[in-house]
This record gives sequence, structure tokens and C-alpha cells, in this order.
Amino acid sequence: MKPISRAACLAALIAASALCAGNAIARVFPFGPRTRSVNDLGNQYVPYHAYLWDLLHGRADGDLFVNWRSGFGSSLLPDLGTYLTSPFAPLVALFPRDEIDLAVYVITVVKLAAAGAAMAWLLLRLRPGRWWVAGALGGSYALCGWAVADGAHNPMWLDGLIAFPLLCLVGEWATAGRRPVLGALVVAVVWTANFYTAYMATLGAGLLLLARLSADSHTVRERLVALRRAALTTVLGMGLAAPVVVVVYFGTRHAYPGRNTVFSAVPWTDVFARLLPTTYSFGTPGIYVNSAALLLALTLPFNPAVPRRARLVLTVLVAGVGLSFQWGPTHLVWNAFSTPNGSAYRQAFVLCGLLVIAAWWSFAHRVPGLRPVLAASGLLALVAAGASFSTLVYTWSVPIALVGAASGVVVLTVMAAGRPRRRVVACCAALLISVQLGQSAGTAALSDRLRLAHSDDYAPWGARQRDQRDAVARADVWPRYRTEPGREQTVGNDPLLVGGQGAQYYSSLTSDVLSRTLTALGGGWTSRGRSVQSLDNQVTDVLFSVGARVRSPPDPYQRWNPPEGGTPVITRREVPPLVTVRPAGPVPESGASPFRNQEKLLGARVYTVPRIRPVRARPAETNPGVTARITASCPAGSEVQLWAPHYSGTARLTDAGSATTPATDSATDSATTSATDSAAASAAGSATASGAESRTPVGRFRADYPVTKIASMQPLGTVPPSGRVTVELTPEDGGTIPDGALGCLDTGRLSESVHRLKATGATEVRVSGHTVTAELPPGARRTAVLAVPRIAGWRCAAGSSAPRPADAYLGLIAVPLAESSAPTTVRCDFRPPGLRVGALLGGASLLVLLVLLARSGLRARSSRRKTRQGAPC
Repeated sequence: MKPISRAACLAALIAASALCAGNAIARVFPFGPRTRSVNDLGNQYVPYHAYLWDLLHGRADGDLFVNWRSGFGSSLLPDLGTYLTSPFAPLVALFPRDEIDLAVYVITVVKLAAAGAAMAWLLLRLRPGRWWVAGALGGSYALCGWAVADGAHNPMWLDGLIAFPLLCLVGEWATAGRRPVLGALVVAVVWTANFYTAYMATLGAGLLLLARLSADSHTVRERLVALRRAALTTVLGMGLAAPVVVVVYFGTRHAYPGRNTVFSAVPWTDVFARLLPTTYSFGTPGIYVNSAALLLALTLPFNPAVPRRARLVLTVLVAGVGLSFQWGPTHLVWNAFSTPNGSAYRQAFVLCGLLVIAAWWSFAHRVPGLRPVLAASGLLALVAAGASFSTLVYTWSVPIALVGAASGVVVLTVMAAGRPRRRVVACCAALLISVQLGQSAGTAALSDRLRLAHSDDYAPWGARQRDQRDAVARADVWPRYRTEPGREQTVGNDPLLVGGQGAQYYSSLTSDVLSRTLTALGGGWTSRGRSVQSLDNQVTDVLFSVGARVRSPPDPYQRWNPPEGGTPVITRREVPPLVTVRPAGPVPESGASPFRNQEKLLGARVYTVPRIRPVRARPAETNPGVTARITASCPAGSEVQLWAPHYSGTARLTDAGSATTPATDSATDSATTSATDSAAASAAGSATASGAESRTPVGRFRADYPVTKIASMQPLGTVPPSGRVTVELTPEDGGTIPDGALGCLDTGRLSESVHRLKATGATEVRVSGHTVTAELPPGARRTAVLAVPRIAGWRCAAGSSAPRPADAYLGLIAVPLAESSAPTTVRCDFRPPGLRVGALLGGASLLVLLVLLARSGLRARSSRRKTRQGAPC
């Protein structure tokens, strides 16, 4: 095996071993009982990989354009481009569906190993040297603080960790005038895999290329030619990635706006602390690269074996990049001119890569002698002293760092003293790598434990999800009607995990239309509007053709839920088809009341909305319990819904005439009909099974508006014969209950509306991938409404008319119908915005690349012909 291959294998082995060892020390999945599914890893990334598994095995409810499971029909290609276009993502297909958490973990380990191998490969291409040192430094890069603290729980970001050394290698090829086609393909792959971190990696690689050209003895013309080649290669590669990147860009333009965050630099003491092992903080730059690698990087400015210009340029580059993280304008450049929500230092892996390259540049010229090592040790001591003032440093952090630095000093001293024997070199390598593994494993373990202590976490795939999936599968007859996975969610993307076609959807690209439409109808959300929740409401079930709803007991894994047993219960109801018809005329507009908005979309008055006195509920300082009440009058037998988007706590309807929820036209199907299961279903707001013990439903509301979440409208039970409604509130964090918060639903009128919509609605609906076709009965001039959010990209046609952008009807897709005595066919197709532009850019880039490849081939053939003609006979 060649030295460069040995270095790559060593780096991959170090990276994989240290991460697994750290996870085992922390006893997290798959090495212990603690879950890895923290924050978005459990809410987004694992569910999206599960959906990719379904897509690859032909079990998804859509195609590459439309995801019918989430958000009542969402655009899939932008989500794929954001989360799943990595070359490693299809590896999920090799695992059983029930082992999706393990599949994502293995992909994470493989990506870290690939990043280490790529960096080791790059180092030996930059300058020859000892392969085991290149392998160890490659492992240092793959195990940097950013990788183990941030990247390991954001798997798509790890593609950027791989991209940085690959793009630096492309810069080397451009300087030498080699492999332009391969270089463009590498750029295309890394930008397709994850354009977000690829952007940062491209900036870092460009800065390194400029530094290399400035440090070497190139003429001005040679530098300009190299830069022109690099720019052309990058542009062509980005053009090839345009079909994905442009679609994602347009997806962000149509997404619900996130919070505008103002950058605030962290104290330098915290920055110094994150250079040390066994430190962690979500909002600081993870620039740890293990103490020996940091010591070696700090020798660069003092190593006389490195040419003076190279020392100066690379030192300024590393220092300048570090300073740029702390200054607002340059921070915006690194983050594509938008401060991200959450950690503001997502580009930290670039600085880690530059530190590792600086360390290699110092070692590969000649092993640093005593003076550079002493000077570097002094700088490292200053870093440790500055870090000691940070609250991120634990009592063991500095001693562990000193042990690592001491091992580096010993190894450098031995290696600098002439030519050590092979056995001595092996001992040095073993010492250096052992300490590196220990430091990195400890850092990974600490990150796992602190992340679990400070963040929301979710149980891995288990019995609860299997029960939900089986219940959905029993009821699912899409597209005859939708099967909603349920209000009691396990993660923010339950439909992707367990199936069905629900409202629930969590993505960075959640459409503005979906979020605002469901909010206007009484829906709730978290993550500042980008995690839309299921809405358990009879009227909205009718509006979105939800004919079956799975009601599960609250997830016992979540600490805010009471411990309740039971299995999922399926509640069925009569609903109109996916495509219905509304009378012709002006389209109504949404107002402030979700009850009236539901009626406008339904086309009938079904709610009584009594006037109530606004309530400001606050938790009791002592003896927590009921602290406020709402009283009103409603028709006896109607069903009470409470809309309290800014309230956090529980609500209970007292003196209820029935404990069942508003489901007079419903049937309940369950695997069991025990009292325990039925009570759990009732507590979740479902219809109880026949003959089961019942109790008053409790509505649970969680909100902290306007920061991150608002609560969804929830059913509370049936109005008693007296018509007197009393709702008792038990606040947790408190909040406000506005006038108009109570709606009393007349289920008889709702049933009449259902029959009317069925009679005039589609006689047949077909859904094929990203196309919906409906056959409508003959009738007067009117408007067809699809129970699908009118997100950008839908085009529709009625009869023989030409397709045109779909109209909107209170947030849903609408198609005007011409007056006809014959049945009318409505057809709607979806194409992700930006796909045509991206395809044109990709095609043009491919054409230019083919021309360059042909020209290169002709030049090579001409050169060989001249060589043969000039050869002596």
C-alpha cells in the first residue's frame, strides 16, 4: 500500500475509533441507553433518512417532487437538496427500516472517517512527509471540536467537512493545470451534497489557494492563470450542481421566515477555551484539534526550515480567519450574509482545517527544533491561561491539554534528534495517536452528555413508533382520504417516520403558505413557525379529507407528558374527497378568528362563538392548581373547542355531559378496548371505544409566543344539557386567553356540510407522484378546491384548457371551472420552483465541460502525434 493510502486509512481509523469510543463512554446510542436524537437530529434528520429509505424501496407516497406525507403535500426536492443529496445518504437502504437510527449513526461515522482520509490525502499532496503524521493530523481534523459537537448531530454538515480538503485539492490541480474536468466534478458533488457548508468550504479553499500562490515563487501571470483555472472549475462545478442548488434557493425564498438574529461575538476567553479538549458550548466555535496538533501548528511562525514568506502568509491566513469569526461583517460573509439561528460559528471546521494544514506545513519542511517548540509551548500556555477565565473550562480540561502538549513535545524532540530507529518512530506514533484518541474521545463524550442535559431529546425508533406505523397502515387508503398520524407526536416529522398524510411538517423550508394557512385555522407550531403540528379538529379534518386519525397516548419519553399507558386508537369519520367544489364568486379572506376562517373554507356556519372575558392566566406561586376559569353559554350537545395559542398549561371542561370528543359521526377502531387504552385515548382528545370507561378530556397547551411556539386549538368535550360551559385552567408557564377563544361546534350542521361537499365533489381522484387528477360531476360555473396548500409550483387546468399557475382559495389550491353540462376533468401538476432555471444552468455547464474535455483530448492526441513524428527511425 502506498504511503498516501496508508495515511488515509490511518486517519479514517482514528476518526471512527475516537467517535465510537466517546459515544461508548457517554453511553449513548448505539453503545448505551441514552439517545443521540437531540434537537433536529431526532426531529428532522432521522425522519428524513427514514423517508429516503421508503423512497428508495418504492414505499413513499410521492416522488422526487412531492412529499404527500407532510404538510398535506409539500415540495420534496428542496428538502432532499438540504438534507439528503449526500453520496452517503443512500446507505440507509442497506439497513432494516426499524434500524433507521443505527443507519444514520453509521453514516455519521463513515462521513467522519472520509473527512479524515481526505485531509490526510491532501496533506501528502501539499508536501511529502511521514505518512503516519499525515494520518494523525487527518484524524485531528476529522475529530475537531466542530465535528464532534456540531457536525456529528447534523449529518448533512459533515459533507462540508469532507468538502474542504477536496476543494483545496482542486485548487492544487488548478495551480498545476491538471484535471480540470475531475475538479469540476468534485465541486459539483460537494455543492450538491450540502451547498450550505460547501459554500464555507469553498471560501476557505479559495483563501488557502490565494495564500499558496502568494507564498510560492510564481510570476504574476502564473498566479492569474491559476486563479482563472480555479474560478472556471468552481463556476462549472456549481453550474452542474445548479438543478439542486437553485431549487433549494427558491425553496428558501418561499419558506416561512425564521427569526432575524443579530450576531454577537463571544468572549475571547471562550474562544481560547474551545481550543482545549473536553470543553463544550453550543454557541461558541468548536476549534479544538487536539493539543499535539495545535502545538505543531503554533510552531509554524518560528520554524526556520519553512521559507519566510510561507511562514508569514500562512500564519496571517490562520490568524485572519480566526479574527474574521469575531467581526460582524466578515461573520456575515462566512454565513452567506445571514446570521443563522443557533450556533453562529458553523464555519469553524474551516479554521480547524487551516490549523491542521499549518501543522503539517511546519512538520513536513523539517521537524521543528527546540526553539520553535519552546516558543509554541509558550503560546499554548498563554492560550490555556486565557481559557482558564472561561466558564467552559473544567478542572480536568487544562491538565488533559497539558498531557497532550507534553506528548507532542516529546515526539517532536525525539524526531528532531537525527534519524531515530524504526522502533522509536513506532513508539512515537503510538504515543501521539493514543493521547489523541483519548483527548478526542473525552471531548466527544462530554459533548454528548452536555448536549443531552441542555437540549430536547427524543427516543429512538421503538415500540411506540412501531405501534403508530401499524395503526396507520391499517387505516391508510390514500388518496381516497388522508390518514393523520395524530396530534400526540413523537417527533416533529412523525409522518415521515410512521406514514400517513398529515399536517405535521418540520423543515428549514416549511412553506410560508402552509404555516400561515394552518395558523389561521387554529393550528400550532414550534421552531418559530417551521415545525407545523397536527390539528385535531373535526372541521379541519373535513376540509383536508382526513378520514382516519390515529390517536396515541402522550409520548412518555417527554418529561412534560403524564405517564399514561395504552396503544394507538384509530378514529374514522365521513369526509368529502380530496377535491371539492365551491360556488363561484369572490374568494373570502381570512380573519382573526380561526373558527370563522374554518367556516369560510367549509362554506357553512357551524360554530357558536360566545363572548368571553379575556383571561391572563398565571401559575400559582404555592399549591399549583386551577387558577382561572372561563365561563360561557353554548347550545347543549355542541362540542367545545378551545383556541389559546399563547397559553401554556392545561384546560378541562367541567360538568361535561359527555367525555367523548366531537365525533358523533365517527367510529373507533382499536386493537384493544380496555379501559386503560380508552382513557388514554380520551385524554388525548379522541373518541372512546364502545363500553370503555370514560373521563373528561384534558387539553394540553404549550406556548411561549412570540419566541418559538404557539399552541394548537384543542377539543375539550360536549356542552352539558344546561348549556353552561365552564373551563378550568391550570397554567404551567401561563399566558393569555383572548375573547373568541371558545368555539362550540354543531356536529349536525357539519354532517350536512360533509354530505353537500360529497355530493358536489369529485367522483374520482387519482394521485400519481406529483400529479392530481379529479373527475367532477357536471354543474354550473364554480371553483374546484384541492385540499392541498397552494405552495409555489402548482399548475392546473380544467377540461381542455391550458395549464396555468393555480389560484388560491384561503391558502388551498383552486381551479376555476367553466359552465358545462358534461363532467369536467381537473388536472394539477407540481414542478419545484427553480428546477427549469437550474436544469438550464446545469445543461450549459455540462456542455462547456464536454467542450473542454474534447479540446483537451484533441490537444493530447496532437501532442502524441508530434512526438511520434519527431522520434528517430
